[in-house]
Amino acid sequence: MRLVHIVPSLEARHGGPSNSVPSLAAACAELGHEVELLTTAPSAGSTHTTGHLTVSTYPRGRPERFCPSAGLHAALAQVSADVLHHHSLWLRPLHYAHQASRRLHAKLVISPRGMMSPWAWDHHRRRKQFASTFLHPGALAAAHGWHATSAEEADDIRRLGFRQPVCVAPNGVRQPSADQLLAARAAWLEQCPALRNRPVALFYSRLHRKKRLRELLQVWLAAPRGDWFLLLVGLPEEYTVAEVQGWIAAAGATDRVAVFDGTDQPAPYAAASLFLLPSHSENFGLVIAEAMAAGVPALVTDTTPWTALNAEGRGWCVPWAQFNRALQTALAEPATGLTERGRRARAWVLQEFSWEKSARDLLDFYQQLPGSPS
Repeated sequence: MRLVHIVPSLEARHGGPSNSVPSLAAACAELGHEVELLTTAPSAGSTHTTGHLTVSTYPRGRPERFCPSAGLHAALAQVSADVLHHHSLWLRPLHYAHQASRRLHAKLVISPRGMMSPWAWDHHRRRKQFASTFLHPGALAAAHGWHATSAEEADDIRRLGFRQPVCVAPNGVRQPSADQLLAARAAWLEQCPALRNRPVALFYSRLHRKKRLRELLQVWLAAPRGDWFLLLVGLPEEYTVAEVQGWIAAAGATDRVAVFDGTDQPAPYAAASLFLLPSHSENFGLVIAEAMAAGVPALVTDTTPWTALNAEGRGWCVPWAQFNRALQTALAEPATGLTERGRRARAWVLQEFSWEKSARDLLDFYQQLPGSPS
């Protein structure tokens, strides 16, 4: 098959899709299919090919927040494809993919990438109504199928009334090498010497209210945490690093909490004994899987699709109302107990989540899709 994946941006500041979409496209190409990955960026365009995968970047126009791109539009007006797979909603490139699908009579598959969860759907609802009407009119109804990264996300799609076929194909995860972990740990210890010889709880995600970052800090400071240190690393978005530093300083907590910009930095999992993500919603939560792959047990909220953490002592997945109590339990566990939880979590996540498996499931789904839904 000829496959075209479209994602509005691959910039790290936009979170998980900047890693997951290229990995999925590469896995499809490694299985012998001709794959193009098209995206936009603020700077000049570029194209490079590796094996069966060609990645093309096109300059982004204005207003940049909607990711319009004359170059991407022109490319999709000329592309040849059996399947057009668009990742994310509410941005202009979905309109280009919809148009190309109609021109080619090609199948259009959409990955909402977490944008259909109840919290995300209601957040800035008027902007999303505008996008649905003016940025990509008719595209959601015209999709031949949907790609969800969890059963919970598939339920979100159905809850909103969409009846096209849905493929549940989770993200994959790769185990970091021992050398990668050692180098990352050394880099973070150099940057934050306070991490040395202390147990570290890590938050690593976008600095956004969706992640309950401010609430996490409040919970952490609400009780003594012994010798534990809270490391906040993120991609600045709704909050800046300076703003979060201000919260920490105002609480008099600079001796036990620190925040860093994670842009262009190694992932900090190797510096941590426990991973924390109390998010309002996650369609998958790639950082949770990555933490486990690095051998770090996780404590997350049940608005992420990770209730399986509670099985066999892999970690904790609890309602937000129970998060503080679960945090106390996790912090009180001996270091050897956390290490053993991390070992079990790593073995499980590496067995269950691979890019090859996700690609195979999607490729089967593409072939079984019916024609136009309208």
